[in-house]
Amino acid sequence: MPEAQLDRLLELVSGRRVAVLTGAGISTDSGIPDYRSPDAPPRTPMTYQQFVGDPVFRQRYWARNHVGWRLMDAARPNAAHRALARLERAGVVSGVITQNVDLLHTKAGQRRVIDLHGVYARIRCLRCEDLTSRMALAERLEAANPGFAESVTLDGLEVAPDADAVVPDTGAFRMVDCVRCGGMLKPDIVYFGESVPKPRVAAAFEVTESADLLLVVGSSLTVMSGLRFARLTAKSARPVVILNRGRTRADGLAALTLDTGCAPALTALADALAPAPVSSATQSSNSSSSECV
Repeated sequence: MPEAQLDRLLELVSGRRVAVLTGAGISTDSGIPDYRSPDAPPRTPMTYQQFVGDPVFRQRYWARNHVGWRLMDAARPNAAHRALARLERAGVVSGVITQNVDLLHTKAGQRRVIDLHGVYARIRCLRCEDLTSRMALAERLEAANPGFAESVTLDGLEVAPDADAVVPDTGAFRMVDCVRCGGMLKPDIVYFGESVPKPRVAAAFEVTESADLLLVVGSSLTVMSGLRFARLTAKSARPVVILNRGRTRADGLAALTLDTGCAPALTALADALAPAPVSSATQSSNSSSSECV
Protein backbone atom coordinates (compact mmCIF):
# COMPACT_ATOMS: atom_id res chain seq x y z
CA MET A 1 0.00 0.00 0.00
CA PRO A 2 1.35 3.50 -0.82
CA GLU A 3 2.60 5.25 2.30
CA ALA A 4 0.27 8.22 1.83
CA GLN A 5 -2.76 5.92 1.77
CA LEU A 6 -1.61 4.09 4.89
CA ASP A 7 -1.07 7.41 6.66
CA ARG A 8 -4.59 8.53 5.76
CA LEU A 9 -6.03 5.18 6.90
CA LEU A 10 -4.19 5.44 10.23
CA GLU A 11 -5.36 9.04 10.64
CA LEU A 12 -8.99 7.99 10.24
CA VAL A 13 -8.84 4.83 12.37
CA SER A 14 -6.62 5.95 15.25
CA GLY A 15 -8.53 6.67 18.43
CA ARG A 16 -11.84 5.40 17.03
CA ARG A 17 -13.92 2.29 17.77
CA VAL A 18 -14.12 0.49 14.45
CA ALA A 19 -16.94 -1.73 13.22
CA VAL A 20 -15.93 -3.95 10.29
CA LEU A 21 -18.14 -5.25 7.48
CA THR A 22 -16.53 -7.99 5.40
CA GLY A 23 -17.42 -9.67 2.13
CA ALA A 24 -16.10 -12.48 -0.03
CA GLY A 25 -12.99 -10.52 -1.05
CA ILE A 26 -11.39 -11.03 2.36
CA SER A 27 -11.43 -14.83 1.90
CA THR A 28 -9.94 -15.14 -1.58
CA ASP A 29 -6.44 -15.57 -0.11
CA SER A 30 -7.84 -18.61 1.75
CA GLY A 31 -8.76 -20.23 -1.57
CA ILE A 32 -12.46 -19.29 -1.59
CA PRO A 33 -13.35 -17.36 -4.78
CA ASP A 34 -15.60 -14.31 -4.62
CA TYR A 35 -18.54 -13.32 -6.80
CA ARG A 36 -17.82 -9.87 -8.15
CA SER A 37 -14.11 -8.99 -8.18
CA PRO A 38 -12.65 -7.98 -11.56
CA ASP A 39 -11.06 -11.45 -12.00
CA ALA A 40 -13.99 -13.53 -10.68
CA PRO A 41 -15.58 -15.94 -13.18
CA PRO A 42 -19.30 -15.47 -13.90
CA ARG A 43 -21.48 -17.16 -11.28
CA THR A 44 -25.23 -17.33 -10.72
CA PRO A 45 -25.97 -18.08 -7.05
CA MET A 46 -29.06 -20.17 -6.35
CA THR A 47 -32.08 -18.23 -5.15
CA TYR A 48 -34.35 -19.21 -2.28
CA GLN A 49 -37.25 -19.63 -4.71
CA GLN A 50 -35.25 -22.07 -6.86
CA PHE A 51 -34.14 -24.10 -3.84
CA VAL A 52 -37.57 -24.56 -2.26
CA GLY A 53 -39.58 -24.66 -5.49
CA ASP A 54 -37.62 -26.91 -7.83
CA PRO A 55 -36.44 -30.40 -6.78
CA VAL A 56 -34.00 -30.50 -9.73
CA PHE A 57 -32.26 -27.33 -8.56
CA ARG A 58 -32.27 -28.66 -4.99
CA GLN A 59 -30.78 -32.01 -5.98
CA ARG A 60 -28.06 -30.28 -8.00
CA TYR A 61 -27.26 -28.00 -5.08
CA TRP A 62 -26.95 -30.80 -2.51
CA ALA A 63 -24.76 -32.88 -4.82
CA ARG A 64 -22.38 -29.97 -5.35
CA ASN A 65 -22.51 -28.89 -1.72
CA HIS A 66 -21.73 -32.46 -0.60
CA VAL A 67 -18.30 -31.91 -2.13
CA GLY A 68 -17.92 -28.16 -1.69
CA TRP A 69 -18.57 -27.96 2.04
CA ARG A 70 -15.56 -30.19 2.73
CA LEU A 71 -13.25 -27.83 0.87
CA MET A 72 -14.70 -24.84 2.71
CA ASP A 73 -14.35 -26.67 6.02
CA ALA A 74 -10.67 -27.22 5.23
CA ALA A 75 -10.07 -23.53 4.44
CA ARG A 76 -7.98 -21.62 6.95
CA PRO A 77 -7.91 -17.92 7.90
CA ASN A 78 -5.46 -15.76 5.97
CA ALA A 79 -3.43 -12.75 7.08
CA ALA A 80 -6.43 -10.41 6.71
CA HIS A 81 -8.58 -12.43 9.14
CA ARG A 82 -5.69 -12.68 11.59
CA ALA A 83 -5.03 -8.93 11.40
CA LEU A 84 -8.65 -8.12 12.28
CA ALA A 85 -8.48 -10.50 15.24
CA ARG A 86 -5.32 -8.70 16.42
CA LEU A 87 -7.08 -5.35 16.08
CA GLU A 88 -9.99 -6.64 18.15
CA ARG A 89 -7.67 -7.83 20.92
CA ALA A 90 -6.04 -4.39 20.91
CA GLY A 91 -9.43 -2.71 21.37
CA VAL A 92 -9.49 -1.09 17.94
CA VAL A 93 -12.14 -3.30 16.31
CA SER A 94 -15.36 -3.52 18.32
CA GLY A 95 -17.06 -6.14 16.14
CA VAL A 96 -17.14 -7.78 12.72
CA ILE A 97 -20.26 -8.14 10.59
CA THR A 98 -19.53 -10.63 7.84
CA GLN A 99 -21.52 -11.43 4.72
CA ASN A 100 -19.45 -14.61 4.37
CA VAL A 101 -20.59 -18.05 5.52
CA ASP A 102 -17.09 -19.57 5.75
CA LEU A 103 -16.50 -19.12 9.54
CA LEU A 104 -12.95 -17.89 8.87
CA HIS A 105 -13.27 -14.93 11.26
CA THR A 106 -14.22 -17.30 14.07
CA LYS A 107 -11.41 -19.68 13.13
CA ALA A 108 -8.99 -16.73 13.31
CA GLY A 109 -10.01 -16.05 16.91
CA GLN A 110 -12.38 -13.11 16.36
CA ARG A 111 -14.66 -12.94 19.40
CA ARG A 112 -17.51 -10.68 18.29
CA VAL A 113 -18.71 -11.84 14.88
CA ILE A 114 -22.17 -11.39 13.37
CA ASP A 115 -22.58 -14.03 10.64
CA LEU A 116 -25.10 -11.94 8.73
CA HIS A 117 -25.84 -14.55 6.06
CA GLY A 118 -25.48 -17.64 8.27
CA VAL A 119 -22.80 -20.33 8.22
CA TYR A 120 -22.03 -23.30 5.99
CA ALA A 121 -21.61 -25.72 8.92
CA ARG A 122 -25.23 -25.71 10.12
CA ILE A 123 -28.37 -27.23 8.54
CA ARG A 124 -31.96 -26.15 9.24
CA CYS A 125 -35.23 -27.99 8.63
CA LEU A 126 -37.69 -25.63 6.94
CA ARG A 127 -40.67 -27.37 8.58
CA CYS A 128 -39.75 -27.97 12.23
CA GLU A 129 -36.71 -25.60 12.47
CA ASP A 130 -34.51 -28.41 13.86
CA LEU A 131 -30.80 -27.63 13.55
CA THR A 132 -28.06 -30.15 12.83
CA SER A 133 -24.40 -29.99 11.88
CA ARG A 134 -23.18 -30.22 8.31
CA MET A 135 -20.94 -33.10 9.38
CA ALA A 136 -23.93 -35.13 10.58
CA LEU A 137 -25.74 -34.49 7.30
CA ALA A 138 -22.61 -35.45 5.36
CA GLU A 139 -22.67 -38.88 6.98
CA ARG A 140 -26.31 -39.40 5.95
CA LEU A 141 -25.68 -38.18 2.39
CA GLU A 142 -22.63 -40.41 2.10
CA ALA A 143 -24.70 -43.41 3.16
CA ALA A 144 -27.29 -42.53 0.51
CA ASN A 145 -24.63 -41.84 -2.15
CA PRO A 146 -21.67 -44.14 -1.39
CA GLY A 147 -18.48 -43.08 -3.11
CA PHE A 148 -19.94 -39.93 -4.70
CA ALA A 149 -17.61 -37.44 -3.00
CA GLU A 150 -14.58 -39.66 -3.61
CA SER A 151 -15.43 -39.87 -7.32
CA VAL A 152 -14.96 -36.12 -7.78
CA THR A 153 -11.47 -34.87 -8.60
CA LEU A 154 -10.65 -32.17 -6.07
CA ASP A 155 -7.54 -30.78 -7.76
CA GLY A 156 -8.48 -27.43 -9.28
CA LEU A 157 -12.14 -27.80 -8.26
CA GLU A 158 -13.83 -24.42 -7.99
CA VAL A 159 -15.91 -23.71 -4.89
CA ALA A 160 -18.18 -20.66 -4.67
CA PRO A 161 -18.51 -18.54 -1.49
CA ASP A 162 -21.65 -20.52 -0.53
CA ALA A 163 -19.79 -23.90 -0.66
CA ASP A 164 -21.28 -24.76 -4.07
CA ALA A 165 -18.66 -26.78 -5.97
CA VAL A 166 -18.59 -27.08 -9.75
CA VAL A 167 -19.49 -30.78 -10.10
CA PRO A 168 -20.80 -31.61 -13.60
CA ASP A 169 -22.59 -34.95 -13.09
CA THR A 170 -25.22 -34.72 -10.33
CA GLY A 171 -28.23 -36.45 -11.90
CA ALA A 172 -28.10 -39.64 -9.78
CA PHE A 173 -27.52 -37.92 -6.45
CA ARG A 174 -30.06 -38.81 -3.72
CA MET A 175 -31.26 -36.18 -1.24
CA VAL A 176 -32.33 -36.86 2.34
CA ASP A 177 -34.97 -35.20 4.54
CA CYS A 178 -35.17 -34.16 8.18
CA VAL A 179 -34.87 -37.17 10.49
CA ARG A 180 -37.20 -35.52 12.97
CA CYS A 181 -40.20 -34.58 10.79
CA GLY A 182 -39.38 -35.49 7.17
CA GLY A 183 -39.24 -31.82 6.19
CA MET A 184 -37.01 -30.13 3.63
CA LEU A 185 -33.44 -29.47 4.73
CA LYS A 186 -31.56 -26.31 3.80
CA PRO A 187 -28.15 -24.93 4.75
CA ASP A 188 -28.56 -22.28 7.44
CA ILE A 189 -27.49 -19.68 4.87
CA VAL A 190 -29.45 -16.68 3.65
CA TYR A 191 -30.02 -17.20 -0.07
CA PHE A 192 -30.69 -14.50 -2.64
CA GLY A 193 -34.36 -13.57 -2.32
CA GLU A 194 -34.46 -14.50 1.37
CA SER A 195 -34.49 -12.10 4.33
CA VAL A 196 -31.82 -11.99 7.02
CA PRO A 197 -33.38 -12.96 10.40
CA LYS A 198 -34.42 -9.83 12.33
CA PRO A 199 -32.43 -10.60 15.53
CA ARG A 200 -29.27 -10.92 13.43
CA VAL A 201 -29.96 -7.61 11.68
CA ALA A 202 -30.56 -5.95 15.06
CA ALA A 203 -27.25 -7.27 16.40
CA ALA A 204 -25.44 -5.97 13.30
CA PHE A 205 -27.03 -2.54 13.67
CA GLU A 206 -25.95 -2.46 17.33
CA VAL A 207 -22.33 -3.16 16.31
CA THR A 208 -22.50 -0.43 13.64
CA GLU A 209 -24.24 2.20 15.76
CA SER A 210 -21.90 1.78 18.73
CA ALA A 211 -18.79 2.36 16.58
CA ASP A 212 -17.12 5.58 15.48
CA LEU A 213 -16.15 4.33 12.02
CA LEU A 214 -17.20 1.59 9.61
CA LEU A 215 -14.45 -0.25 7.75
CA VAL A 216 -15.74 -2.19 4.72
CA VAL A 217 -13.38 -4.97 3.63
CA GLY A 218 -13.66 -7.06 0.47
CA SER A 219 -17.27 -6.24 -0.43
CA SER A 220 -18.73 -4.46 -3.44
CA LEU A 221 -21.86 -3.79 -1.33
CA THR A 222 -24.01 -4.87 -4.25
CA VAL A 223 -26.80 -6.23 -2.05
CA MET A 224 -28.74 -4.09 0.40
CA SER A 225 -28.04 -6.39 3.36
CA GLY A 226 -24.52 -4.93 3.51
CA LEU A 227 -25.02 -1.52 1.87
CA ARG A 228 -27.49 -0.37 4.54
CA PHE A 229 -24.76 -0.34 7.20
CA ALA A 230 -22.60 1.99 5.11
CA ARG A 231 -25.59 4.25 4.51
CA LEU A 232 -26.47 4.30 8.20
CA THR A 233 -22.91 5.23 9.17
CA ALA A 234 -22.59 7.97 6.57
CA LYS A 235 -26.01 9.40 7.44
CA SER A 236 -24.89 9.86 11.05
CA ALA A 237 -21.77 11.73 9.87
CA ARG A 238 -19.36 9.00 10.92
CA PRO A 239 -16.57 7.98 8.51
CA VAL A 240 -16.87 5.03 6.15
CA VAL A 241 -13.59 3.54 4.89
CA ILE A 242 -13.70 1.03 2.02
CA LEU A 243 -10.97 -1.49 1.26
CA ASN A 244 -11.92 -3.44 -1.85
CA ARG A 245 -10.68 -4.47 -5.28
CA GLY A 246 -12.86 -2.51 -7.70
CA ARG A 247 -15.75 -0.10 -7.24
CA THR A 248 -18.53 -0.44 -4.66
CA ARG A 249 -22.04 0.99 -4.35
CA ALA A 250 -20.92 3.09 -1.37
CA ASP A 251 -17.85 4.77 -2.87
CA GLY A 252 -19.69 8.11 -2.88
CA LEU A 253 -20.28 7.82 0.87
CA ALA A 254 -16.71 6.98 1.83
CA ALA A 255 -14.15 9.21 3.51
CA LEU A 256 -11.48 6.94 1.99
CA THR A 257 -11.51 4.19 -0.62
CA LEU A 258 -8.52 1.88 -1.08
CA ASP A 259 -8.34 -0.30 -4.19
CA THR A 260 -5.82 -2.77 -2.82
CA GLY A 261 -5.50 -6.26 -1.37
CA CYS A 262 -7.16 -6.95 1.97
CA ALA A 263 -4.28 -8.79 3.60
CA PRO A 264 -1.48 -6.25 3.01
CA ALA A 265 -3.62 -3.29 4.06
CA LEU A 266 -5.02 -4.89 7.21
CA THR A 267 -1.66 -6.32 8.19
CA ALA A 268 -0.09 -2.85 7.88
CA LEU A 269 -2.91 -1.41 9.98
CA ALA A 270 -2.50 -4.09 12.65
CA ASP A 271 1.27 -3.67 12.70
CA ALA A 272 0.79 0.04 13.40
CA LEU A 273 -2.04 -0.15 15.93
CA ALA A 274 -1.74 -3.65 17.40
CA PRO A 275 1.90 -4.72 17.19
CA ALA A 276 2.51 -8.34 18.13
CA PRO A 277 4.31 -8.75 21.48
CA VAL A 278 7.99 -9.62 21.27
CA SER A 279 8.49 -13.23 22.35
CA SER A 280 10.97 -14.12 25.06
CA ALA A 281 12.96 -16.07 22.47
CA THR A 282 13.21 -12.96 20.29
CA GLN A 283 14.20 -10.82 23.29
CA SER A 284 16.90 -13.34 24.22
CA SER A 285 18.15 -13.38 20.64
CA ASN A 286 18.24 -9.58 20.50
CA SER A 287 20.05 -9.44 23.85
CA SER A 288 22.65 -11.94 22.69
CA SER A 289 23.18 -10.03 19.47
CA SER A 290 23.75 -6.78 21.38
CA GLU A 291 26.31 -8.41 23.63
CA CYS A 292 28.20 -9.76 20.64
CA VAL A 293 28.49 -6.36 18.91
